[in-house]
Amino acid sequence: MYSVLLLCGGFAGVTTVLFGFGGGFVVVPLLYTLLISIQGPDSAAGLAAMHIAVATSTALMVFAASLSTWRHHQRRTVQWHLVRPLVGYIAMGAVLGAAAAVSLSGVWVRWAFIGYLGITIMDAVLRPGFLHQASDDIRPMGRQVTAMTGTFIGAVAALLGVGGSVMTVPLMRRRGASMTAATAMANPLSLPMAVSGTATYVLLSASDNALGAWYAGYVDLRALLVLAIGSWLGIHLGSIWIGRIPDRVHAWVYLLLLSIVLVVMVFVH
Repeated sequence: MYSVLLLCGGFAGVTTVLFGFGGGFVVVPLLYTLLISIQGPDSAAGLAAMHIAVATSTALMVFAASLSTWRHHQRRTVQWHLVRPLVGYIAMGAVLGAAAAVSLSGVWVRWAFIGYLGITIMDAVLRPGFLHQASDDIRPMGRQVTAMTGTFIGAVAALLGVGGSVMTVPLMRRRGASMTAATAMANPLSLPMAVSGTATYVLLSASDNALGAWYAGYVDLRALLVLAIGSWLGIHLGSIWIGRIPDRVHAWVYLLLLSIVLVVMVFVH
């Protein structure tokens, strides 16, 4: 199990630094599948598999998003003047999303995950503005739009444990950003969600002792450690490709990865 987690943690690191996913689109289906297949669907971990996967993925983002943000900052690809206004609203939304996830059944969280992926993919393919080559002359948002958008991004990202990439990348893309710029901003925008969401998951589920000593609430600490090591390696390797992938190829690969995760989550249960 841990060798698989290490390998997939590495893949999560690559997708974090190049696509801003925060690891969630890799970690959530991976952990969900492993917990169901190894411990059984009727075990304590199996019954809470989706909650554990989402909470552990959110905790991993604290590490992965921080390191990836630093890598992008070194390459000067993060436009901080566009990131800063959203940070506080995303953190507030994350508390709401994590609280909602704890109160919902794992089945509802899983289907919410699947539904949002499907909508995102169809929107990117069918509506103009995502797949075309763009410049980095990004149009800023007004104060009210920033508040509503940031809160929504934080709530949905924490609810599903996927980071903000699935919303911030299409958002910035349609406001004129290249894929490199859009994915660079997705990482620092995932960080406040990850911190607030992880704290909420741990606090609201801390009284549940059925999962064992190696859990902080729903966060699987052993899996988190292995995933973090793999993620560090993946981010280190993926950093050499920052800014080197052609824009249209970058956009299509982003959608391809989302489609693969969608298929996994639909058929593995």
